[in-house]
Amino acid sequence: MSATPNRIAGRAKAACLAGWLVLAPLFAHAQGFAVFLSPSRFDLPVKAGESRREVLEFHHVGRENGRYRIYTNDWEFRPDYAVQFNDALAPDSCRPWVALERREISLTPNQRYRFRFEVTVPPGTPARECRFALMVEGADPAQAAGQSLNMPVAGRIGVIVYLRVGDVEADLAVRSAGVQVAEGQSLPTLEVTNRGNGHGRLEGFLTAKDAGGKSVELAPDNVPILPGMTRRIPLRPVGEEGKAPPALQYPLTVKGTLEWGKRREPLELRFER
Repeated sequence: MSATPNRIAGRAKAACLAGWLVLAPLFAHAQGFAVFLSPSRFDLPVKAGESRREVLEFHHVGRENGRYRIYTNDWEFRPDYAVQFNDALAPDSCRPWVALERREISLTPNQRYRFRFEVTVPPGTPARECRFALMVEGADPAQAAGQSLNMPVAGRIGVIVYLRVGDVEADLAVRSAGVQVAEGQSLPTLEVTNRGNGHGRLEGFLTAKDAGGKSVELAPDNVPILPGMTRRIPLRPVGEEGKAPPALQYPLTVKGTLEWGKRREPLELRFER
C-alpha cells in the first residue's frame, strides 16, 4: 500500500446533530422503558460567564406508564469505539455546571415531554470543550423472561452533550492510510489525529476506482475524533437505496474531498491489500 495524504486541518462542525453515530432520534425499548429521545446529541457554543438552555424531547411509546430518572455522567470514548459512562466526577468534569429541570418524570402512553436543562459556564473559564452525557434510565425495572429464570432489567440511554466554551476547534491531520478488516469486509481506512481543542468528524464523499476502472463511492464513518486522539476511520462503500453496498476490488485509487465545518481538503490515495 502506498499513500500520499494531504494534511487536513480545520474547524469542528458547529451544528446541533441528532445521534451519537447517526442522525436520528435515539430509541430504547424494554417493556416499561420505551422512549424516543430527540435530539440525541447536542453540540452547543457558549461564552464564559453565560448560560445555555436546551430541551431534550421525550416520546413515551410504551403501552403502560413509564417513569424515567435523568442524571448526568462523564464519559470516555474507548479505542474499540464503545462509550464508557462514569458516574464519578472526572478531574476536569463540567457536570457541576449543569442544572436539570427535574430528576424524575412519569409519562403516560404516547405522551410527549419537553425536558429542560441549563449549563452555566463560570466567568473566566478558558477556551475548552466540555463534554458530558444526559442519562435517561427506566425507574421501573421490567422482567426479562428466559427459559428457566426471570430477571429484572432496566434500560438506559446516554445523550451526548458537547459544550464549546470560547474559541474551540479541531485540528485534524491524516497520518497514514491502509486496509483493515471490519465486520468481515476489507475496508480502506485513514488514521486521523486531532491536535485541536475540540472534537471533529470527517465528512464528504470520495470516488474509488479499481484496477478494472470500475468506480465506487466511499464515505468516512461519522465517528467523533476527540482532542488529542488518533482514530482509524473506515471509508465505506455507498450503495444505492435498497441495495447492498458494492464489493471493493483492490488495488483502489481514491480521489475526492473531505470536509468538516468550513474546511475542505482534497485527497488522493492508493490502497493495496
